[in-house]
Amino acid sequence: MARTSLSGFPEWLPDGRVVEQYVLDALRRVFELHGFCGIETRAVETLEQLEAKGETSKEIYVLDRLQALKAEQGGRRPGKERRMGLHFDLTVPFARYVVENANELDFPFKRYQIQKVWRGERPQEGRFREFTQADIDVVGNGQLPFHFEVDLPLVMAEALNSLPIPPVRVLVNNRKVVQGACECLGVGDVDAALRGLDKLDKIGAEGVAGELAASGIGAAQARALLEMARIRSASSSEVRSRVAELGLSGPLLEEGLGELCALLDAAGSRMPGALVADLRIARGLDYYTGSVYESEVEGHEDLGSICSGGRYDSLASDSKRSYPGVGLSIGVSRLVSRMISAPLVRATRPVPTAVVVAVASEEERERSEAVARALRARGIPTDVAPSAAKFGKQIKFADRRAIPFVWFPGSDGADTVKDIRSGEQVEADSATWAPPAQDLAPGVVPV
Repeated sequence: MARTSLSGFPEWLPDGRVVEQYVLDALRRVFELHGFCGIETRAVETLEQLEAKGETSKEIYVLDRLQALKAEQGGRRPGKERRMGLHFDLTVPFARYVVENANELDFPFKRYQIQKVWRGERPQEGRFREFTQADIDVVGNGQLPFHFEVDLPLVMAEALNSLPIPPVRVLVNNRKVVQGACECLGVGDVDAALRGLDKLDKIGAEGVAGELAASGIGAAQARALLEMARIRSASSSEVRSRVAELGLSGPLLEEGLGELCALLDAAGSRMPGALVADLRIARGLDYYTGSVYESEVEGHEDLGSICSGGRYDSLASDSKRSYPGVGLSIGVSRLVSRMISAPLVRATRPVPTAVVVAVASEEERERSEAVARALRARGIPTDVAPSAAKFGKQIKFADRRAIPFVWFPGSDGADTVKDIRSGEQVEADSATWAPPAQDLAPGVVPV
């Protein structure tokens, strides 16, 4: 569990950090298997850049002091266009990175990015002010084929389902479906409808209906949108028939349904059951233009979406070119918090050490250090006992840390190593002995 006196800023204990590192390594491995290269971007962006994403101004941690110093040094008053804040996601910084480095990148450009982000929202279970995200995106130069809208959620489904957690479903929709339905119903404020539907899980149908009404959307229009939001299926034919039952039709709606059904059919043939259409998903952020994604962990639906994203066509652009993209982001800290607190998993040990070398006496410490050096040279994480206490106490030192092996240098040159879990003790040579592969490093096992 994360323990911190400052709400919203998680700090894991060592065994929790093992779980987090396991998750990050597993995600990175899958991303790289699919050809994504890793990058990092700076933590600070201009407010102009950060606010390009839409309704986010209240979430940004603004760096007023840094900006004031910059203004003082330049002999000018700070202007909004150069004010800066900490990034609250990785998509907006990535869009800026693509535009600035377009001449050096090969398109389509596939990247993964794992970094801290900061968001000024009210902390609650699974929601933090500082947290780690893991993103994958692919961007094109001028155009990006539709098949990437199928590829990306399947990569993310593979990554999430490689973890020792219950099955994860990626939920999909298409912004054109919601926008097309709004056109059919004569809804004038489409953005308000999208933002309202995006809050369905948080405030429920009555709350959404209230927000839609406040935006000037009529009761009959709201009922139709909420009825459409109840449609959920992995079958493209069922999705089509249920939308038709609502009596909605129009060119934009048909275009969106066509893309959504093509996505379901392609994904179903490659990874059956991994993707499910859920027409309540709207993703209220302004820049999504096509497929949109969220997710849920089976049996932990109360956690909300741990992974979300979508298609964007104009977020990354300059005066000459646009770089359309599609991407998804995992809230790693949210997921790790649930994995630890449920608990779903546990770390096999909180330290990397596989072997503790005992010390018979302080005069013989160098003998123990020599053994440790030999083992480390062969890639075996090794510690030396902090004091020449009785061997029973040195074994307890290892046991408290779940370190599986204790090495005893022999006075006559014949060393032994003991598995303190089983009690088995055998002769060993530091030039050849190695622990079983599963004991070499700390791991994660289901609870």
